[in-house]
Amino acid sequence: MAGQTYGGPVAPEAGDDTRVMLSFLEEFSDELEDALDIVAPNAHLRMMLHLLQGHFDGKTITPTSLIGASRVPYATASRRMKEMIEDGLIEQRPRTPTGRSYSVHPSDKLLAQWMQLSGRARRLAERHFGSEAGNRHAKDYYFGGSYSAAQSIPPLRVRSEPLKVAGGIRVLVHGDPTFMVMDNLKRQFEQVIGTAISQRAFSIDRLRQEALRNATRVSSRYDLIAVDLPWIGEFASRQVLMPLDEVMDLARLDAADFHTAGWKAAHWDGRAYGVPAQMTPELLFYRRDLFAEVGLEPPATTDALLRAAGALHNPRRGQYGIAWNAARGTALGHTVLMTLADFGQPILDLPQIAGGFDTDHLAKGGYRATIDTEAGLQMAEFLLDLLQYSPPGILSMSWYERVRPYAAGNVAMAYGYTLLAPYFELDESSPAFGQTGYLPHPAGPGASPVAPVGGYVLGIPANLSPERIPAAVEALTVFTSPEAQKLYVQNGSRTNARYSVGADPEVRRASPIFEAVDGMSWRDELQFWPRPPVPEICRIIQICGEEFHDMLRGIVRPREALRKAQERADALT
Repeated sequence: MAGQTYGGPVAPEAGDDTRVMLSFLEEFSDELEDALDIVAPNAHLRMMLHLLQGHFDGKTITPTSLIGASRVPYATASRRMKEMIEDGLIEQRPRTPTGRSYSVHPSDKLLAQWMQLSGRARRLAERHFGSEAGNRHAKDYYFGGSYSAAQSIPPLRVRSEPLKVAGGIRVLVHGDPTFMVMDNLKRQFEQVIGTAISQRAFSIDRLRQEALRNATRVSSRYDLIAVDLPWIGEFASRQVLMPLDEVMDLARLDAADFHTAGWKAAHWDGRAYGVPAQMTPELLFYRRDLFAEVGLEPPATTDALLRAAGALHNPRRGQYGIAWNAARGTALGHTVLMTLADFGQPILDLPQIAGGFDTDHLAKGGYRATIDTEAGLQMAEFLLDLLQYSPPGILSMSWYERVRPYAAGNVAMAYGYTLLAPYFELDESSPAFGQTGYLPHPAGPGASPVAPVGGYVLGIPANLSPERIPAAVEALTVFTSPEAQKLYVQNGSRTNARYSVGADPEVRRASPIFEAVDGMSWRDELQFWPRPPVPEICRIIQICGEEFHDMLRGIVRPREALRKAQERADALT
């Protein structure tokens, strides 16, 4: 995914229900103790709040600082802390080899009890002081919502033993919003795994180059690398990544919890080479308010999309129908592959199966590109039709450029990955804020709607020094856990690779994207076959991005662009 380092809206501080309730209880305790002289500080509560706050902020809490937060005499606080340790609410982690110095952290038991308490306190407040939102939450509670809330994913817990790895964990990532959220949360993750984390971020093309360059070194400079889903076949066959089943028990990952398309996309020749860190399908963003003004229904077909784009296209007023990836090279190449899928055909001659096309046997080879076809001609003519309703400069627009005018209110629709939704979902000044609907790609005649899956897996380099592998496995497990994925969402990410995270009540409240994507997954609309992860896919994408750019510029006609792209692709496969 993506084409440059992310420069969009700054992700907000974590403002989820549990954090808000933590702040409320602390301030309420202050008010209670200040207003009524007879009320003494509750040492257990004060220490619990301080411990949780430090955990969420990624700050190291020592026994001394915890005692100081109790607001009771030292001896009393020491006894209360001992009681909490004996009750299994506090975990101690050595800070030195001797074990004489240690930090304190909330246990799984305390985190679970806190989740229950914060949820109950919120519902009590809403029931007694209600609001429209509060009344809705109260109704949810009495009509089954409390069961869902009870299934909320708890916060990340710290490891009882810090990871022991020289120089800390080193990660190579793509410079997109989700990985930038991870970087913003670096201090908290360092607290969780007990060691430093250094992260390098590159644009998509430079990321691939650096990963391939790293594979030629005697020892990898990185413990984990982010890999775009279409690269899996190339990176596996060139031994850039190691098969995960060689170094870990895959059952630890709870594979069934990952969206099927994302988990399958991490495999090559039946083996997992990475763990989904983000799954971000490309969807059609559309302005619900603008559609309502002219009486349009959300488009389910390519013909309906073109009609809607025409109805909402008004260049004299600076209003355009649709924005999309049309920049030469990688950006347009992705559009070609995904639009071809909209007309029911993959870029390779994959065997058709129920719900899509079979990608399980790509490692055996024997495939060829399928570009110069009837569906290919429909794709090419559709792209030419889109040009009529696109903003100026469309032929240089790529990943972020297509979403920026949508967020600014200059276009009514845009194809975009969910990870770009923060541009308008977190910006209240955007005309698209709160007015955006999410759809899979509208389908061509006889085809079914598809939401092409994008995103990244985190994998372990094949040339990683053996002594670093155990720490890399542990860090990989933490970074891709449900708790971590929920934390990314709470801090502004709009990607998610796990069913459990998409079902979490706090995640659902963060954005309508998650419910929409879950629905697409259950309807089998999330598919990764539009960009099959064969070793040649990057060159095929580049070829399509060059030949069809010439077509869009009017240099060649559609049939000639199809023929030239097919000939060049045939030379590869």
